[in-house]
Amino acid sequence: QVQLVESGGGSVQAGGSLRLSCAASGYTYSSYCMGWFRQAPGKEREGVAAIDSDGSISYADSVKGRFTISKDNAKNTLNLQMNRLKPEDTAMYFCAAASYGYGLDLKVDDFGDWGQGAKVTVAS
Repeated sequence: QVQLVESGGGSVQAGGSLRLSCAASGYTYSSYCMGWFRQAPGKEREGVAAIDSDGSISYADSVKGRFTISKDNAKNTLNLQMNRLKPEDTAMYFCAAASYGYGLDLKVDDFGDWGQGAKVTVAS
């Protein structure tokens, strides 16, 4: 059974940093494009960053230069380092595996396996 579990969410002041992690069980990260998505209240889920099996990476324009995605294949974990956080980064953050498609385009429909989410709140 595939399972993704996020950790590391919390509350921070604007300009601060948080690090999210996602632990996988049931399959190996090295075989999939893995991504981070977020969903703010009343808004659609949007892609934040993705990393493919060959190490290729993509970021949403809104987080470029502030967020860094990485993965540890040996530990089967996916990470998202978030720096210089802004109030508009407040959302529930989800990790996901692109079991249906390419993944690096950050399209929600390409991702078939999802974690339960980690809440990130950035106060102004």
